Amino acid sequence: MIKRNTGFTNLTAGYLFPEVARRRREYAEKNPQAKIISLGIGNTTEPLPKFIAKAMADYSMGLSTKEGYSGYGDEQGNSVLRAKIAETWYKGLAKPEEVFISDGAKCDIARIQTLFGSKVKVAVQDPAYPVYVDGSVIVGAAGKNNGNGYKGVTYMPCTPENDFFPDLSKVKKNSLIYFCSPNNPTGACATKAQLKTLVDFANKNDCIIIYDAAYREFIRDESLPKTIFEIEGSRTCSIEINSFSKPAGFTGVRLGWSIIPMELKFADGTSVNRDWNRVMTTLFNGASNVVQAGGIACLEPEGLKAMKEVIDYYLVNGKAIAEVLQGENFKKANVEIYYTGNSPYVWAKFPGMKSWEVFDKILKEANVVTTPGSGFGPSGESFIRFSSFGHQEDVKEACQRLSKLVF
Repeated sequence: MIKRNTGFTNLTAGYLFPEVARRRREYAEKNPQAKIISLGIGNTTEPLPKFIAKAMADYSMGLSTKEGYSGYGDEQGNSVLRAKIAETWYKGLAKPEEVFISDGAKCDIARIQTLFGSKVKVAVQDPAYPVYVDGSVIVGAAGKNNGNGYKGVTYMPCTPENDFFPDLSKVKKNSLIYFCSPNNPTGACATKAQLKTLVDFANKNDCIIIYDAAYREFIRDESLPKTIFEIEGSRTCSIEINSFSKPAGFTGVRLGWSIIPMELKFADGTSVNRDWNRVMTTLFNGASNVVQAGGIACLEPEGLKAMKEVIDYYLVNGKAIAEVLQGENFKKANVEIYYTGNSPYVWAKFPGMKSWEVFDKILKEANVVTTPGSGFGPSGESFIRFSSFGHQEDVKEACQRLSKLVF
């Protein structure tokens, strides 16, 4: 019989979000009267903007006509959408031929790991989105968890003590550096000066940055960069991953993209863009034509306006959550709150408590679901991530419940 992929045997039991769902489900079964409100997983909740939904509906209906029918599209994506992304969101910092359309950021991250294989060194922010590490373990680029993180992964602590920007001196040469800004889960946003430090380090040490910018449209501080390509030198050391999931509510619709600069090369001089093109054309059949029509609509003036309004709605929620966590009951417990106003997440530290302990307390006493920080990496222990994705009436009620908690 074929042996099991050892990458799966090396994984710590239970991916974070299914474990959150399991605990919520078990609690709900034992307490059917409880009205549970989620401030946990970062799933969007508000309806798609009508202008964007109509573009997909019209395209879909067009498929029933000879004139409107379309079969396979280009695996790299609709050329109109590629050009619009380059022009609208990158303003010349990326070329259409460097834009590859996909079915979402998580899927692209998985394919990125296929691109670089099992021998590559990996460095991740700590805490960080779990797929960076778990995906690396599955492909064999990282080994078994030794209790302090996975073997072969360089963890770069991003904590309040270092202003959530890591000590890069720990990163080995020739590493993939996973970096997310605005960060999931901490909500921290890297400044231009910080990203220049990162880019200079990567170029000097032959590293490649995998820059996850999925939350870029939440940035309201105009001094903060929205793309790694605003930084001089980034085109020789960076790949950017992004998605329509959060700004357009496409979490279930599925549409994302990656930017692979032409200047980015492997050690032997081979174009990374060329190999990525091979990955996409071999392992992917292209994003849905219907969904890409929605993506084009997102980047029209009316679509951009509608997306901004939805994001503003979530930012109101984030501010409300941050304010309640600064209340007297949390101050008495010395809870530390970190919220930038440029991210959908509020990051809170509960000194002296384990993350899952806090999660269970909030679930059982307030009937509110959160996300334990320890699930994002060793440096996330004692932290909880609160998500602003939710209906405002639900977030308001959740805040009222949280205000009554005693720690």
